[in-house]
Amino acid sequence: MNAKVIEKRDGRGVPTMRRPPERPKRNRPRGTLLCALDVGTTKVCCFVARVEDEGAKIIGIGHQLARGVKCGTIVDLETAGASIVSAVEAAEEMAGERVDEVAASLSGGFFASRIARAGIVVAGREVSDLDVSRVLDEGYRFKGPGDREVVHSVPVGFSLDDNRGIRDPRGMFGERLGVNMHVISASAAAVRNLSAAVGRAHLELGALAVSPYAAGLSSLVEDEITLGATVIDMGGGTTSLGVFLDGNLIFADTVPVGGTHVTNDIARGLSTPIAHAERLKALFGSAISASTDEHEMIGVPAIGEEEQGPVTQVPKSLLVGIIAPRIEETFELVRDSLEANGFDKFASRRLVLTGGACQLQGVRELAALILDKQVRIGRPSKIEGLAEATAGPAFSAAAGLLNFALSERAEPSRSYRRAPLGMFERVKEWLRENF
Repeated sequence: MNAKVIEKRDGRGVPTMRRPPERPKRNRPRGTLLCALDVGTTKVCCFVARVEDEGAKIIGIGHQLARGVKCGTIVDLETAGASIVSAVEAAEEMAGERVDEVAASLSGGFFASRIARAGIVVAGREVSDLDVSRVLDEGYRFKGPGDREVVHSVPVGFSLDDNRGIRDPRGMFGERLGVNMHVISASAAAVRNLSAAVGRAHLELGALAVSPYAAGLSSLVEDEITLGATVIDMGGGTTSLGVFLDGNLIFADTVPVGGTHVTNDIARGLSTPIAHAERLKALFGSAISASTDEHEMIGVPAIGEEEQGPVTQVPKSLLVGIIAPRIEETFELVRDSLEANGFDKFASRRLVLTGGACQLQGVRELAALILDKQVRIGRPSKIEGLAEATAGPAFSAAAGLLNFALSERAEPSRSYRRAPLGMFERVKEWLRENF
């Protein structure tokens, strides 16, 4: 995560800016390839980028219809792996390069957010850089229960004895130094299945980020990350949310409702095929009714009829009446999550909607009404080389993964990474590569 900016004063009393020490970032030399893989319920998107002096520039894009994924988690390893292979190969072909490691997003797996505390004894002496590094290392060692996998572990504040809320303890005196870590965990099975699906494409899962974090990195401006904002990533099978403040993601959650639920509601309510329901949603759908909806008629093909079969004419108000309750439910679940965890009024009133499902007409206005916040639609930024077709909210998470991989905010040595090879395996690997 972005380190918090700390103010101190120099010898003349002039405020200067200093950042507390953070985990060392991997050096990404110019020309290094980065690969982002966003595995969603409805699509799999792959971006290949090359590191340049000013950042990463996208040189390859591939996206495919997702199969074998339900509510953000993999339910069919074979078909999900095939979708990943198709997306990665398309991006590699466009880039003219091969990749062997990806940064992936996790939108399902029922991830949970909590604060964990770690501490060390400093025995009354001045807190040094080494002490801060030691206490951070203690925090990074936190592990969840056996059925949970820690995805992110980020320092959000220090304490010294009974004094809490310290941003930079260096130079202060005390007996015990503590740190609060924001720990985001997910179902271990969901993480391992994602890693296995990536492995089907002969790739290594080098970094993992929850989708609201990745989406926030690409769609939020710096002032929103610092002053506070809530990101809602509206995907196909899930809607995830993240609260940013002081340069950190301080809360994350997910609700199991997304754009495909709206499509299925339309298909059932109007007795039309799912493909036509998706088309009706995109062309005529709205989350807020209008006075003209009752008089505007739309054609609805029936299930089981041939392509040129009879079409039923229904008022647009019927379609809106199906869509609006599901979108309302989604934002009510988001509101309940924020209220239950004390973040409904904690950050600012800024709300950024992103993800493919937020593009439905009226969603922005309904979100402002239910969540009582200032709402805007977030699109990927801070990245070069995005084509017009992939510059919309649906690709925010994929673009944010490149920022995530570039800054190396992901924790190393997670269990989803490949285990180190033993002596015998290293010999076999050497023989395979050289003979």
